Amino acid sequence: MAERPINLGWMRILLEIGRRGSLTAAAQGLGLTQPAVSYQIRRLEEELGIRVLKRQHRGVELTPEGRRLYDTVSRHVAEIDLLADEFKTDERATVRLHTDYAFSSLWLIPRMQEFRARYPDINIQIAATQNPLRQNTGENDVLVIFGTREEAGRNATLLLPEKVRAVCAPGFLNASPEMAKPEHFAKLKLIHLESSWASTWHDWPSYLASAGVQRNIEHGRGDISFNTYSLVVQSAIGHQGLALGWAGLVDDLLKSGALVGVGPELEAPDRGYWLMGSSGRKGATAKLVDWLREQAP
Repeated sequence: MAERPINLGWMRILLEIGRRGSLTAAAQGLGLTQPAVSYQIRRLEEELGIRVLKRQHRGVELTPEGRRLYDTVSRHVAEIDLLADEFKTDERATVRLHTDYAFSSLWLIPRMQEFRARYPDINIQIAATQNPLRQNTGENDVLVIFGTREEAGRNATLLLPEKVRAVCAPGFLNASPEMAKPEHFAKLKLIHLESSWASTWHDWPSYLASAGVQRNIEHGRGDISFNTYSLVVQSAIGHQGLALGWAGLVDDLLKSGALVGVGPELEAPDRGYWLMGSSGRKGATAKLVDWLREQAP
């Protein structure tokens, strides 16, 4: 009669004991009771005819034979665990990306078909919010924020540096060169982006100030404000005023002719859209992170 094969469940118990040096700690890690762990180790020793543990004043220690078995087990169990993680990652290939409304609607969505064509089996969940930093993000979630390098952190990748210029619908401005200057912009109906926290991006006051233009109070009558940038853009397309257009967000609209850019460009090289915590990712998350990095200028 053939001998029974060794119970591989005992190997996992031995591995935990060897790692932790304690029957009690191993039991806690495995979700078992300490007597149950002791019983299984006795069964293993009886099956092999050797001692694998020796009790110390505090904890336990592997015998020479137990150490040889532990070294073999730890090597192969680590490989099995790694392979199992890969299988689970492939099976649950869903990635959540947190960002704001403007980036998701004007930059991300027009490009997502390229990513989906490359990785058709990965599910993407776009979690757009006014302020992504206030959201609870999981360990494998991807976060893209607008801010400074200091706010984004050391491991962040700059996807879109902040560059703005005035944009409007075709025909909104007179074709003469004088009309495309900041001093004339100050006299027009302007479209503003408002927020519930302190502005961290260029706005009309900072844009005009950079050109040395001070706007009179009466010129601000009739302006319009929105709390999301997508509405600012739609208002500009609708001939309702002059807006600030961020490079990367309005590029497609400029190419299509829905908007035209006018006047000088204002830059803030240390500020823009950042891909945060982009290092050390795995599986589907790593693929999305690498693809986003490819899009960076």
